Amino acid sequence: MPTAAPRRSLIRDPGFLRLWTAETISHFGSSFSNLAMPIVAIQLLNAGPMEIALINLADFLPFLVLGLLIGALVDRLPRRGVLIVGDLGRALLLLTLPISYALGVLSIPQLVVVGLLLGTLTVFFDVAYQSYLPSLIPKEDLVEGNSKLEVSRSAAGLLGPSLAGALIAIVKAPAAVVIDAISYLLSALFIFSIKPQHESVAELNDAAAPDASKPRASLRSDIAAGLRYVFGHPALRTIGGATATSNLFGSIAGTVEMLFAYKVLGLSVAFVGFAATLGSAGGLISALFADRISKRLGVGRTIVLTIPLGGPLMAVLAFCQPGNDLVNTLVIGGGFFAMAASGTLYNINQVSLRQALCPPEMAGRMNATMRWFVWGTIPIGALLGGIIGTNLGLREALIIGGIGGSFAFVPLLFGPVWKIKEMPTGVAQK
Repeated sequence: MPTAAPRRSLIRDPGFLRLWTAETISHFGSSFSNLAMPIVAIQLLNAGPMEIALINLADFLPFLVLGLLIGALVDRLPRRGVLIVGDLGRALLLLTLPISYALGVLSIPQLVVVGLLLGTLTVFFDVAYQSYLPSLIPKEDLVEGNSKLEVSRSAAGLLGPSLAGALIAIVKAPAAVVIDAISYLLSALFIFSIKPQHESVAELNDAAAPDASKPRASLRSDIAAGLRYVFGHPALRTIGGATATSNLFGSIAGTVEMLFAYKVLGLSVAFVGFAATLGSAGGLISALFADRISKRLGVGRTIVLTIPLGGPLMAVLAFCQPGNDLVNTLVIGGGFFAMAASGTLYNINQVSLRQALCPPEMAGRMNATMRWFVWGTIPIGALLGGIIGTNLGLREALIIGGIGGSFAFVPLLFGPVWKIKEMPTGVAQK
């Protein structure tokens, strides 16, 4: 009886290595912007809770308004090309911020407009990226592949905030955004270098291999097909419900956490950067062991058990009191560590399961519909966070967000996810 050929390690897969390198560089650069952008708004432009809420709303509103349309378009376009254009466009947009600062015209409205455009390109990139990965690696390697990509994200976050804090102190926050712009340019170069022979037939989507004998469906029909597929699929529907719930309440708390750290606790940029670094360490450690944990617990149980953990930890942060910067930093950093660890485990497994369940020709629409569903609650949460933070208080917003997030697992109780032990290698049926 012939034996199966041994699986090739992903670290020896040239297509995956190029994508992994591109994502690593991009994540490292983004860690600078993630710290610099709120500092620009809060310290240089004197933003309050509602201004921060508007900026956060601008970042994620495109997922809610344009996500479904973009998913249908991605299924008609070469996904690697979408990734390259997305990186180049985001680089150019970010460069407008330090230029405006140097000219003395930087403003909250500009941050909102740039956020809207960045968010639109990010929708294109993220939908294409999650649809493109299964064309580079086998389905049974998706948890490992997503784990490696998450290791890069967490490793970049581990070093990025501390370096960003030091750079911001020297050159001011707007200049630190240049690092992120450069990272997008380098990412585009590495994705461009992926050779066609590294892609499987899954990349030959509707745009690359149209059937001339059949008329192309309208975009409206394609969007409707994606909605029917996701909401008609028990596993995808319940994963979406759980993730949307978690994102809604997490965004309520996330909108005010930086304001709480700076204005209530009086922490410096250096202390906040250190706390963020601890959070990244939690994500890194979790990503390193995600494949082993998934195999030990099973894919479904890992998803169900990890999603509610972030909520109670976020609520605990609300009870920090000003006066002891080191203790507050350690408490906040410890909470970030645990939240990042549980969130990373959840996301690696649920994204991998979604990719494994979906047929290639539906991947763009599935990912866009899921993003529209689960990321669409983020701007709603951001707006609610601003309203609650303004009218009730920053502590209250953290507590409400934390308690609500603790129940994010409930939708998963009404579907088959809990029973899934191994990553399916074929396309699952409804």
